[in-house]
Amino acid sequence: MRAIQKKRLTVVALVIACSAVLMIFFLYTGTILFNNPPREKYPVRGVDVSRHQGDINWKVLSQQDIAFAYIKATEGSNFVDKNFMKNFSGASETALRVGAYHFFSYDSSGEAQYANFISVVPLRENMLPPVVDIEFYGDKEENLPDREKTKTELKILLQLLEKHYQMKPVIYTTGNVYDLYIIDDFYENDIWIRNIFTEPRLADGRPWKFWQYTAREKLAGYDGREKYIDMNAFAGTPQEFAVYPARLGAP
Repeated sequence: MRAIQKKRLTVVALVIACSAVLMIFFLYTGTILFNNPPREKYPVRGVDVSRHQGDINWKVLSQQDIAFAYIKATEGSNFVDKNFMKNFSGASETALRVGAYHFFSYDSSGEAQYANFISVVPLRENMLPPVVDIEFYGDKEENLPDREKTKTELKILLQLLEKHYQMKPVIYTTGNVYDLYIIDDFYENDIWIRNIFTEPRLADGRPWKFWQYTAREKLAGYDGREKYIDMNAFAGTPQEFAVYPARLGAP
């Protein structure tokens, strides 16, 4: 009897282990997503892309139930994404609303990063507001950049972008960076938060405007070394998205 029970337990353990391995595999390959928020709650979806998606067929990509695309333009004071202009032009020829984002450097001044961004990102009708992506890279999480210096340079960058594009820039960030550098400040800027496990809840209780809910979606229309694409939800209705953002000085 004990031998039979032991055999049964072994079988059960093997089934559980195999199920866990399969689940990890499906999550890793994007077959199953940790987050897949209901369309009824968040009907407006979009992608963000960079050179890593390779050559993008925007006609194909834009027809997959998405409403917007954010495209990487620049990084720091001198890096320009080599596919930006091709992507920006291609996406602008579709029905998508299009915006550009800048990857923030802790080691460059706000002025220099602003100059880099405006050197390649044109001001176009109905474009989405510029985005500043601030997250950790390299060894920054282990060697935290100075909080006040970071906030000062970020504010300079945001203010200059706002003046140039006549829209308040959006801040894209992760939970840990938000809690260290954004929390209880930057209230005039909408927040785009990354959380691939649960629906975001910002520590200071403010609402978010965009949510990157997965980095492992697979869509048709791109051929880069990166097989996956980031998916994002807008916190609002299609009607609200159509008039987002409110232009500065508008009645």
